[in-house]
Amino acid sequence: MSEQTLTLTVAYGSVKHSVTLKCQDGQSPTVRDLAEALAEATGVHTTAQKLIFKGKSLKDPEESLFSYGIKEGCKMMLIGKRNSPEEEAELKKLRDIEKSVDQLAKKLEHVDGELTGIKNGFLGKDLQVESLGKLDNSVKVATEQLMKILEQLDAMSLPDNFRDCKLKRRGLANTVQDFLARCDKLEASISYQLSLIQSKNLALAD
Repeated sequence: MSEQTLTLTVAYGSVKHSVTLKCQDGQSPTVRDLAEALAEATGVHTTAQKLIFKGKSLKDPEESLFSYGIKEGCKMMLIGKRNSPEEEAELKKLRDIEKSVDQLAKKLEHVDGELTGIKNGFLGKDLQVESLGKLDNSVKVATEQLMKILEQLDAMSLPDNFRDCKLKRRGLANTVQDFLARCDKLEASISYQLSLIQSKNLALAD
């Protein structure tokens, strides 16, 4: 077996899915890791899945696959009802929104890194004001995009039985709220750095 991956064949109905999981530091993937990969491949939500290996059900999501004797190339069975095509379509919209949120998160990480660099004096004093202005603009743009995403999530009309969609939407909304709070902190930190520079400039002018 490769140290980096574990590939399994999982039968769902008449279809066989080949699933490859990463082994972090040689550690076995968990039942949850497999369930999440199968949710992507089959549309059967993790909570609706029943995974069977050699006649036994894998019940503990945190248990390692190796502990069940599951090795490279093993064959398993998945039982469970997948979401309706309508719910899958809404889930796809939510996954697309999630990708947008991830991209914005990376931009905020970049801003955070640049700001830390300025605080630590890694940028010439003559360039700091311009750089801080650009960072402030980046945060404002990210805030605006995150607000639009929140509106988009709020505008989604989901039937009561679309439980997976409702859970995913709630989780995404919470994530967006967290990032908006981070934007506020970044803006405040940028503003503080600018005020420090202005204070120093005034002191030098005197």
